[in-house]
Amino acid sequence: MSSLGTLRWSGTGLGASAVVPAVRPARGEAASLEMDWPQIVRRCMDGDSSAWAELVSAQHRRVYGLCYRFTGNPTDAEDLTQDVFLKIYSNLSSFDTNRGSLQVWIASLTRNLLVDNFRRTRNQRATSSLDDGWESAEELKPIERLTARGPSPHESAAKNELAKMVQEALARVSVDLREAVILRDLQDMDYKEIACVLGIPEGTVKSRISRGRAELARLLERNRREVM
Repeated sequence: MSSLGTLRWSGTGLGASAVVPAVRPARGEAASLEMDWPQIVRRCMDGDSSAWAELVSAQHRRVYGLCYRFTGNPTDAEDLTQDVFLKIYSNLSSFDTNRGSLQVWIASLTRNLLVDNFRRTRNQRATSSLDDGWESAEELKPIERLTARGPSPHESAAKNELAKMVQEALARVSVDLREAVILRDLQDMDYKEIACVLGIPEGTVKSRISRGRAELARLLERNRREVM
């Protein structure tokens, strides 16, 4: 699937024939929390392509990060990210500031699409897909550089291997626990926001995060023993 192009469809709530402007997000995304999102959404609904470009640029990394962490495959994550933004555009009229921030609303749409995709492709997935793509998603690696100097080849290889182990272990955590850990530890959402996204009580959110972290640690320890 190519990057967001100009697509038309009917019945989107944006008019009889809605047009999604072509956009490729910039690498350095805006500080989204400082934006007036209700106004930007209204401008998008009025057909302002620059407003849509602002929204995509500010939200792309977060959406892609969710998709990548959930699937473990950069190609699938990019395709799903495109699907998410099409879903966002076609549902802009349903965004309600009284029910939460734009970030929470987008995370909810993304999570629902990911769960639907997971169920639909349950019998098609191959474990080999988890081995690909860290080089193409360097900004999403869970290990920050320890020094300002460039890493040595040995350091780079070690970091890549550890990052791959984390992603493989995360992919083996059950879906309910995995999505809670991703939203909390990798998307930095608070308990209330996660509860809103998942549609569950905050107490359940905390329980799932605790259980998910424990399961992830257990899987990483098992992997560590296997390679020693």
